[in-house]
Amino acid sequence: MIAERDSFYLASVSETGWPYVQHRGGPAGFLKVLDERTLGFADFRGNRQYLSLGNLAGDDRVSLLLMDYPNRRRLKLVGHARVVDTDGDPAALARLRDDYPAQVERGIVIAIEGYDWNCSQHITPRFTEADIAAMLEPAQARMRALEQENAWLRGQLEGKAPPT
Repeated sequence: MIAERDSFYLASVSETGWPYVQHRGGPAGFLKVLDERTLGFADFRGNRQYLSLGNLAGDDRVSLLLMDYPNRRRLKLVGHARVVDTDGDPAALARLRDDYPAQVERGIVIAIEGYDWNCSQHITPRFTEADIAAMLEPAQARMRALEQENAWLRGQLEGKAPPT
C-alpha cells in the first residue's frame, strides 16, 4: 500500500507546539520502504517556505497520513524524522532518488514508532486519471470493435466492399 501512493500528508510540530500539515506528492512509490521500521522520501523543491523543514529542526516528531481513496483505506504513521542531504549522508539520499524530473533538495528519513489502520466508513472513493483510464479501457475496446462491426455492416447494406 505504501509503495503505491503518489501522495501523502506530513504533519510536523512547530516551535509553539502547533501541528503543521503539508501535502507531499510525486510519482507512485516516491515514499520508499527502506526497512520494516523506516520510510523515506526525496523532498522536491516546492514553494520555498520550508515550514516542515524548520519544524523538524526543533522537533523531529512527525505523523503521516496515507490515503488509498479507491480502496477506502487510510494508514496513519508516527515517527521521528531526520533530514539527509548530499553533504551529510549521500548514500541515504541516493536510495531516495528516482527518475522523477523534479529537483530534489534533500531527503527525509522517518523511523516509524507506531501505526494505525483507520476506519474506512467515511472515506469517499476518488480515482486518478490513470485509474479511470484503466477502468474505461474494456468499454473503449468494445466500442472500437462495435464501430468496426457497424462500419462493416453498413458496407454490406450499401453493397460496398468491407473496410480494411
